[in-house]
Amino acid sequence: MDKKYYGLLKEKFQNKENVVTEIINLEAIVHLPKGTEHFLSDVHGEFEAFDHVLRNGSGSVKEKLVECFAESDINIDELATLIYYPEEKMQLDLANQEKHVKEQWYAEKIQLLIQAIQFSSRKYTRSKVRKALPKRFSYIIEELLTESQQEPGKAAYFHAIIDKIIQLNQATALITDLCYLIQRFVVDHLHIVGDIYDRGPAPDYIMERLIQHHSVDIQWGNHDIVWMAAMAGSPIAMMNLLRICARYGNLDIIEDRYGINLRPLVEYSQEHYQPNDKFTPKLDEDNDTISEKEKIYLNVVQQATTILQFKLESQLIQRRPEFRMQHRDMLTKINYQTNKIQLNQQVYSLTNFQAPTVSTTNPSQLTSEESRLLERLMASFQSSEKLRRHTDFLLEKGSMYLCYNGNLLLHGCIPLHENGDFKSLRIENQQYSGKELLDFFEEQVRKSYRSPEISDDLATDLLWYLWTGECSSLFGKNAMTTFERYYIDDKATHKEEKNAYYHLRNEEAICQEILQTFDLPITGHIINGHTPVKAKKGESPIKANGRLLVIDGGFAKSYQKQTGLAGYTLLSNSYGLQLVAHQPFASVEEAVMTGTDILSKKRLIERVENRTTVESTNIGRELLEEMQALEVLYKNYEKC
Repeated sequence: MDKKYYGLLKEKFQNKENVVTEIINLEAIVHLPKGTEHFLSDVHGEFEAFDHVLRNGSGSVKEKLVECFAESDINIDELATLIYYPEEKMQLDLANQEKHVKEQWYAEKIQLLIQAIQFSSRKYTRSKVRKALPKRFSYIIEELLTESQQEPGKAAYFHAIIDKIIQLNQATALITDLCYLIQRFVVDHLHIVGDIYDRGPAPDYIMERLIQHHSVDIQWGNHDIVWMAAMAGSPIAMMNLLRICARYGNLDIIEDRYGINLRPLVEYSQEHYQPNDKFTPKLDEDNDTISEKEKIYLNVVQQATTILQFKLESQLIQRRPEFRMQHRDMLTKINYQTNKIQLNQQVYSLTNFQAPTVSTTNPSQLTSEESRLLERLMASFQSSEKLRRHTDFLLEKGSMYLCYNGNLLLHGCIPLHENGDFKSLRIENQQYSGKELLDFFEEQVRKSYRSPEISDDLATDLLWYLWTGECSSLFGKNAMTTFERYYIDDKATHKEEKNAYYHLRNEEAICQEILQTFDLPITGHIINGHTPVKAKKGESPIKANGRLLVIDGGFAKSYQKQTGLAGYTLLSNSYGLQLVAHQPFASVEEAVMTGTDILSKKRLIERVENRTTVESTNIGRELLEEMQALEVLYKNYEKC
């Protein structure tokens, strides 16, 4: 027995009776039904749709209400909308109402919400419920939950509390807190399977929402890694994210919300580049707030950051031959006299190609002006307190993959050969593949982030490799053809060949082999994001006889024409797994007015014969280990 460990444990429990109490408490917890897990992926800055799905728990809130009020004739849609958007719904329902109508409305809704809280919190201990209560009304809510109005002796007390709340003009605030409490109880834990950033207009809002969430983990996506890489000191990642923001009309995220000064970049871009149709920003059809002048500077900034990105990529490729990316050193393959490029033994003419700062004798070389620009931009990025807080949170809550409750969560892929063998990456005379490859990548992400002042070390360069490398588990293609899509008309050159994983994942045996590699049962599931499911072409998000699930259905509006949907989400509760398909989200105003959940349908993926308890979850295993330690402490209490 480790006396030092048990001596420290004893300090938490002042007597044996306290140890017994905790053992009994933990024993009770592990036999409760497991909480609901909610899986989302590829939200790509679409805050309003993301927030709506969180508020309704992908339909879980309404399901709870249907169960809770099965014997009642209340309007479930109206109550559900109140729970999703309490402030907006109250304003809509109570505008211009007489005082006595408002008071009656308040009393009715408080009683219904208390019932819904009692029902939705049944699977939790009283201690967990108490800790979740909002501070400003914790005592009042606890009393209302404890003293049921159904007991004749307590009904008067119950109603007296509600009447006094209304009399003191606190009903609106209480109802708001009750609604958010129901949202919290309905979904116990949230998984974000990658790609919070890029394309959509509000990734920072999503990050703030996640920071406030009571229980969340994140599996990094390729777009998230680029933002982390910029904060870790990678200038090429910084150029890439600026290019993407300019492409989708989102530079205001950088300037206005993260407080990063882009004036030097704009001035540099306007001095060296002219507007080019190929770089017209991709804007939502309903986005009419961007002026023609802004479109021009988005255009030239996109061009400037593209060339700077290719210069920096050329430097990286030359210093990292082990990455085997020489075929992607595009600036060195151009004949600058003929304005043509040779790729795969074929010669192509370049169109729209402007590179006024590229030296024909040393294409990767930065000008002194560009070196100063990159230094200023990096200093501004790394000085952003808000961006630092967000990427710190990504590092704290994030990982390359997660083994959770028998499932493997990862954004992209496990690189495979065509025969199903794991594809390997050789770095510093060591081969990495499968689980070891992902563990190696994660180690390098954390190492780079700890040294943001270093920009060209192996760890930081590997962050770029994760964005575009052939053996990257986040990319999963043979090449990223950004150059070709900008500058070569022949669309055959634009094709990006996917790793074999993306067709082999349809085979159950392959998925089971991957699960076993991560020490997971073959009855588990691989949960992926990254690749939009083209539902309108008949593609299914369910692969390999249910062993693999793809939950990127297209939150990003730019994908929705291809997919026909606005995202898949996944629910895992004590009864099994459900896949949820979502229709495009219009607005909060419409959701409040119409009571829509933007769900198209739910599909039952798996139903368990016996309801899953906490004991069989990751948390349950930790609690069982804690119980074992406490039992040892109890038997040897006097010796410790």
